[in-house]
Amino acid sequence: MTALVHVHDLKKTYQTGSVRFDALRGVSLGIEPGDFVAIMGESGSGKSTLLHIVGGLDKPTTGSVIVADQRLDRLSEKQLALFRRAEIGFVFQFFNLVENLSVRANVELPALLERRKKKETRQRSCELLERLGIANQADKHPWELSGGQQQRVAIARAFINRPTLLLADEPTGNLDSTSGNEVLGILREFSDQGQTILMVTHAASAAALAKYVLFIRDGLLVDRMPGGDEKAIAQRLLDLRK
Repeated sequence: MTALVHVHDLKKTYQTGSVRFDALRGVSLGIEPGDFVAIMGESGSGKSTLLHIVGGLDKPTTGSVIVADQRLDRLSEKQLALFRRAEIGFVFQFFNLVENLSVRANVELPALLERRKKKETRQRSCELLERLGIANQADKHPWELSGGQQQRVAIARAFINRPTLLLADEPTGNLDSTSGNEVLGILREFSDQGQTILMVTHAASAAALAKYVLFIRDGLLVDRMPGGDEKAIAQRLLDLRK
């Protein structure tokens, strides 16, 4: 099977004046269609930088990134924006919803930017809101919802264009345990139906839902293990901190 995501010798350096920081120092990985992959590591280890580069939100200093047969590191900013809208869904820790738009309008926004037909977009948004249990919140604004409900809106928005790849950056980091577990259950359901997911998380309970877990330290991938065993994942993360 051809990898959906192929990253080779990825390096990312940030320079501020005379201060240089190597966020990624030669990362290579492949993700197959339908995989649910978790990335774990300490703050500053490079996990979010890697996620952002795979999603076309940032560019590497050197190395190659191929997603859905598209070489992202060679695209212009305009081409990257078009690619993201068509192929990538994003779920962030802090929801990133537009406060002055209704729930329905937030969900439909990426489809309208992609110039999809309004009737089809409305049907799709209704289906997603119903599936995620927030159809009765469609006319409300984000500030009227709980954190868990806002994250469900963000998930619906991420799936409105049927993305090839879903990227989730600490999707439960701003939620209580009950809401967080509900959101993880939703992601697992989509994964079970074939959605490819790459998720950054600090929580072993979240990583345990993945097919496998990648551990990153100081800009390098240092280990890989199967998902499923929360205690083993938590212990491995502790071991890597030593």
